[in-house]
Amino acid sequence: MSRAAIHAEPFVHLVDLAHDRVLIAWGAFFFERTPQGRWEIVDDEALAREVGRHTCIGSSAEPFGSATVQVLSADGDVVAQASTDEHAWVWVEGLQPDTDYHYRVVVDGREWASEELWDWVPVARGGYDLAPSGRRYDLRFRTWPHPDASTQSLRFVAMGDYGVGMRSDAESSRRQRRIAEVLERLVSDHDVRFVLSLGDNIYQGEQGRVDQEGGGEDDDWYSSFFQPYRLAIARVPVLPAIGNHDSTDSEGSDDRAQMEDNFHIKERFHHGLETASVMPGLFYRMRYGADLELVCLDTSLDSEEDQIHRYFQAPNHREWLRRTFSEPVGRWVIPFSHHPVYTAGPNHENDEEMRQAFEPLFDATDVRLVLAGHEHNFQVSHVNDRSYVVSGASGQLDERVPHRFAEAHTTAWAAQAHVLLIELDQAEARITPISGLMQDGGLHPMTALTPENDLVEPPIVIRRAP
Repeated sequence: MSRAAIHAEPFVHLVDLAHDRVLIAWGAFFFERTPQGRWEIVDDEALAREVGRHTCIGSSAEPFGSATVQVLSADGDVVAQASTDEHAWVWVEGLQPDTDYHYRVVVDGREWASEELWDWVPVARGGYDLAPSGRRYDLRFRTWPHPDASTQSLRFVAMGDYGVGMRSDAESSRRQRRIAEVLERLVSDHDVRFVLSLGDNIYQGEQGRVDQEGGGEDDDWYSSFFQPYRLAIARVPVLPAIGNHDSTDSEGSDDRAQMEDNFHIKERFHHGLETASVMPGLFYRMRYGADLELVCLDTSLDSEEDQIHRYFQAPNHREWLRRTFSEPVGRWVIPFSHHPVYTAGPNHENDEEMRQAFEPLFDATDVRLVLAGHEHNFQVSHVNDRSYVVSGASGQLDERVPHRFAEAHTTAWAAQAHVLLIELDQAEARITPISGLMQDGGLHPMTALTPENDLVEPPIVIRRAP
């Protein structure tokens, strides 16, 4: 096949953000024309033959040329920049806290991804194909507050079980597309500052199929992550968690290496015992100002050790958890993971291993809110002044009625696709599931039901410990 039949679609990824620096990555996915006249993504194994490259995107991607990321003030002045000839990512440092910036990526003297974007869009002959979408990147961000600065309010998103992919003509693809549009609107118009992943980031396998081998290659990530969320992830970071479909728990392949590469785990979290405990396993904590600490818990199976069942049971991770949850700290502490401690089903039940390991730690730090995915619906459980919220239906969905309400201490549930919009101040958290957009482009909040079928209208309000 001639090189003329190849289309390169550039991407920009705001990987991480703090009060004084930003991690920006860039890359491209490559597509070739099929005999039927449609575009198909070039498989990783064919990249060297068709394109002359070995990787598309991520920490290990070889450079696309000599690159500079420039960060600009509101007046258009370049206030910070960083260059690299070795990677397709760079940290830009020396920024001011809680400040709006624009940025651009320049590769070999040309601005990266400045043209109209091609995306996987519906076509008249049925299904989806790669085509100009009428969209362009809006490359801007706002740094986080200084870790010692009190914040009056904060909005962020939590979403789980979302990576089903958008290339097949299926309801799961249309569902993910609707939720991706919600996330894009939340980031662009509602001052959302970051996204918490609740795991199961990639289900899709080769050529858009949802199968038991999805997520182990860059091409698997195109329609499951980089394309549907491309405008959002160019402006806010995604804080990842590991799900059972991101590892060998439920798949024939272990996607951890690809997760670590595409989420830049080493560059972001490999800082030792104080802020992270990783490789293997993914445990980390991040501060947003003085009033919030987020703690990622790896609840997946340990595939490397015969004597340790799950990563949070490993001695090094147990010690990190003990230090992290040692005492009340006078701010919100919100743990998040893939597997939930409490769930009414219909597919799973309360996790006794997690309950025994984590509840004493949550008690010690006076945790009031815990977030998880895995169950493909929405659930809220209240146990000992603590709210456990399950949100595992940003792509996958199970519409069956749960049947363990009493055991899970369930107070609300719903079986609709959604993301969680969480509004936080020093006194309370207000959680609103958003299921779609209205005709006028406004957000459509999702109602829930009690186990007795009484209506529960959003938001769910959770008070911080006094």
